[in-house]
Amino acid sequence: MVYKKQRPIPSTPQRQRVGKGAGVLVCAALCLGCVSSLATVATATLAGDKPAPPPQSAARQALLPLGVFTDVLGTDEAKALAALIRIEQNGHESSVAMLIDMIYRVPNRRVLVQLIALIEKTTGQKFDGDVKALYEWLWSAERPVHPDYSEFRAGLHAAVDPRFREYFENHPKAIIRLDEIRWGGVRRDGIPPLKNPKMIAAREASWLGDDNIVFGVAINGDVRAYPKRILAWHEMVKDRIGGMELAGVYCTLCGALVLYEVTVNGVQHELGTSGFLYRSNKLMYDHATKSLWSTLTGSPVVGPLVGKGIELKPLYVVTTTWKEWRTRHPNTQVLSLDTGYQRDYGEGVAYRDYLGTDQLMFSVPRRDDRLPNKAEVLALRLPQVPNETLAIAADFLATRPVYQARLGKVNMVVLTDASGANRVYESKDVMFASWDNTATVRDTQGKAWQMDEARLTGPNGEIFKRLPAHRAFWFGWHAAFPDTRLIKS
Repeated sequence: MVYKKQRPIPSTPQRQRVGKGAGVLVCAALCLGCVSSLATVATATLAGDKPAPPPQSAARQALLPLGVFTDVLGTDEAKALAALIRIEQNGHESSVAMLIDMIYRVPNRRVLVQLIALIEKTTGQKFDGDVKALYEWLWSAERPVHPDYSEFRAGLHAAVDPRFREYFENHPKAIIRLDEIRWGGVRRDGIPPLKNPKMIAAREASWLGDDNIVFGVAINGDVRAYPKRILAWHEMVKDRIGGMELAGVYCTLCGALVLYEVTVNGVQHELGTSGFLYRSNKLMYDHATKSLWSTLTGSPVVGPLVGKGIELKPLYVVTTTWKEWRTRHPNTQVLSLDTGYQRDYGEGVAYRDYLGTDQLMFSVPRRDDRLPNKAEVLALRLPQVPNETLAIAADFLATRPVYQARLGKVNMVVLTDASGANRVYESKDVMFASWDNTATVRDTQGKAWQMDEARLTGPNGEIFKRLPAHRAFWFGWHAAFPDTRLIKS
């Protein structure tokens, strides 16, 4: 890994300071006063009191070349101010996204003042130092997109990490809005994934407390626990479990760990952390094509692989306590603290400030106040029901150990144990009434079914398979799937 033991991963406060540092510059720029007309102030700088020439009406809707926008980001103040004058006179709506994107990148304070003045004039929105509000306004409606917007973003982000250019250059195919892709404050794989990490026996993990949260995986008899306190620092684990190449992708911002089989049609996709977010959800990338992938759908959303029919198969994972998992699976293996990286792997250390409030670090287009932003939900999205999603409030399930639900034409039962961990199984036409919180589930006719991590087995040998499901924060799931159905009461 390029950054292994050379560039420490930022903690949550450090990631926030990435934004705050730019915000200080923005606020300082505002103190210089951006109440004057951009054309008046900037022209006075370039040519005394001579007013700017009136815009040519016939040219106002002609698209400006990309170089005009990149001039704003240069170190030549006069050239940058002149470029802003041209953008103002042109008046094309497709400039707005590029102007907002430049707020964090303009190196010159005087230019920044005029950039903000132009954004306010163009959008009709008062800035007040709140870039999040500008993005929320931008995303509130469909807006014209400059044909070179992807190339603009390639250059913009290459200044942070030259490898970022690969995601956006050459006008890539995309099924999401590029202006909704936000830089997460780290370089590519700056939050380093764990690949085939060291595992140890449960008895060796004396450092794990009973109430520590783990992600439990049991595939083909291979049982493993991945402590949240470790994965929060790495956000991805790539491992061979039960003979299958899998990736556990953990988005700390949206509280979701999704387990995927990474081989599709005989092709194994090597995934990494892109450094970017979409609606506050982590975007992955693949090493071969540098396409960007959605964490929550397991499919490419920007780049050469878009439209190829590729979608990773999701597998089941359970969020539970170490005590509960170890009791059920005394022979489980557990991720070792010996990861090869120097981190404070204490319980709750990573992202402590972020998780301590209901505030978001990155904007999303819309929120739904039926639940608090970071209320946990059991998130369900089934390959056989591609156009529907379901969220069930975790607090609701905690008081209902056996809960019958339906997604599309799939009937299912959710079993919730004393730790609050949820497991979802298909139920077909069987209604279940109770379970012993261990392994025996009874249907409404009193018949006993045996539960394990992979299936429910009926008295006559019937098999009901485990269904993929995971926990998530409500805001992140809703942002990705605004039409999701919610069960909370």
